[in-house]
Amino acid sequence: MTIDLKGTFLPITTPFDPVTGDVDMEGFRANLRAWFTHPIRGVLVAGSTGEAVYLDDVESTALLQATREEIPAGRVILMGTGAESTRATIKKTKKAADAGADAVLVKPPAYYKAGMTPEALLRHYRAVADASPVPVIIYQVPLRLSTLEFPTAVVAELAAHPNIAGLKDSRGDLAKLGELVQACPAGFQVVAGAGSVLLGGLELGAVGGIVAVGLFAAAECAEISVAFYEGRKADAARLQERMTPLHTGVVGGTGVPGIKVAMDMVGLRGGDPRPPLLPVPQARRDEIRGMLEAGGMLKTAVA
Repeated sequence: MTIDLKGTFLPITTPFDPVTGDVDMEGFRANLRAWFTHPIRGVLVAGSTGEAVYLDDVESTALLQATREEIPAGRVILMGTGAESTRATIKKTKKAADAGADAVLVKPPAYYKAGMTPEALLRHYRAVADASPVPVIIYQVPLRLSTLEFPTAVVAELAAHPNIAGLKDSRGDLAKLGELVQACPAGFQVVAGAGSVLLGGLELGAVGGIVAVGLFAAAECAEISVAFYEGRKADAARLQERMTPLHTGVVGGTGVPGIKVAMDMVGLRGGDPRPPLLPVPQARRDEIRGMLEAGGMLKTAVA
């Protein structure tokens, strides 16, 4: 089993109905259709930005099935399936494969953090990869969230497994990303998980990125990868210069609630996060609008 992670992916959000609190499936599909007008490589369903920890299994499966119905030919669907137990992760992974995922993104089990020794992590990921009907991608979750940091040596060992295709590194640290690229065998695909280091990661040997800033700047983030692979390094650099402050200010500064506000401002379906996450206060919304204006994003809003 193989998967090509070359290019820019979007870790898509989950819109919710403001009255019922249910998943807004119409808004979700509308967002997909808008994003797929740009040359993004694919999408990640039920990741951190998709508020996966607040979704039940029925909702996650419905989102994946809707994505499969909307996605154009040649694009890729990744699905977040990490759980705290190996058994539950395998169950979710098989269910995602049955529902149409091309590959799965598996976050580390981190609740019993002290017990997640290298041996425990190796056993967990090998068991998941052995059982998975689709390729597995390791997820190095942003360290500001409740997670753990993979030792490079552990990743290098897991990279030898034939069904572990790559790793999404969301630490935003180019030195550490480069260390992973150097430590892992050829063919193991490292992707940047922070929009501020998309181009830098590509230059160090990452094959692409899964970047939340692309949710409200899809054309620009997709073009960074396209321009890089076409040898138009100056074009890619100019776009990266615009995207870095937006990643830092909106994605890094406000998280999922702010990302959704930015999406609303460019004409997509953002909405409020699911409780207990709180909406962004008005003063912060004004700051987000200012950042989007400074980045030239409101001129290219979706109709």
